[in-house]
Amino acid sequence: MHHATAEDTALSVKQKELIALGIAITIRCEGCIACHVKDALKKGATKEEIVDTIGVAIVMGGGPSVVYGDIAYKAMEEMM
Repeated sequence: MHHATAEDTALSVKQKELIALGIAITIRCEGCIACHVKDALKKGATKEEIVDTIGVAIVMGGGPSVVYGDIAYKAMEEMM
């Protein structure tokens, strides 16, 4: 299943990685956050796209997602 999502279809792989990052933030999985930030950047995600993704995840995930959104932001900064 993971292999099938690694191809551009109706959504690009970059878009899928950003969705996965948003989910990782809302489920509070630090390892997943690091992995999806890295892969989103590899697929061409911009800082603005990642920041927007973090914002949507915080809106959907509530207060605890603020902490994990910060983790995602710091990971992005380190990887850029």
